[in-house]
Amino acid sequence: MLMLLFIGTIVFNQFGTSNINAADSITVTDEQREEFIKNFKRIGLNTAPDDAMILRILVQASGAKRGIEVGSATGYGAINMGIAFERNGGHLYTIDVDPQMVKICRENVKKIGLEKTVTVIEGDALKVLPTLEGEFDFVFIDALKRDYLKYFQAISPKLKKGAIVVADNVIRSANEMRDFLDFMEKDKDFEKVTIRASMEKNDGMGIYLKIR
Repeated sequence: MLMLLFIGTIVFNQFGTSNINAADSITVTDEQREEFIKNFKRIGLNTAPDDAMILRILVQASGAKRGIEVGSATGYGAINMGIAFERNGGHLYTIDVDPQMVKICRENVKKIGLEKTVTVIEGDALKVLPTLEGEFDFVFIDALKRDYLKYFQAISPKLKKGAIVVADNVIRSANEMRDFLDFMEKDKDFEKVTIRASMEKNDGMGIYLKIR
């Protein structure tokens, strides 16, 4: 099912980070956060703005408390989700294998005042995911497309009933993740829908709700 949902003052460098000293402890207002996000210079790996807002809304509306993001890039998605996790009194763990992406993501998370809510982990997600303890109620997968099923299978035992799993790029990269899409389509433990919140990348996200 496809649903169409068409929903400055900080200076940034080429990776979307500001000139604020990341080592400084700062208090960031809601207005400053939205300005930071508005002016964030995204790279190709970042989530599109409307997709990021859908993630934020899903996290907050579901009351999610413990989340995982597979594929941090420079932190645009993590920041948007992090705002919702902070509102819920929860925590997000975001994982990326690229040391430079991890460094920039950590800087951006700190500059927007979310370092207590968002933990950025450097490493191969397929190795990191099995080491994470406890249960989780929100997952966003946006990394190597051919490994989506492997990511999901590593996370699945840790998912609570009512958990939401969001998979990015399920339209344009469908062939690369065909095993994942076929697996989820047959899995009766999940209700599912494909949404397109943004036409920026002419793509969409699969949303899966764990019902049992």
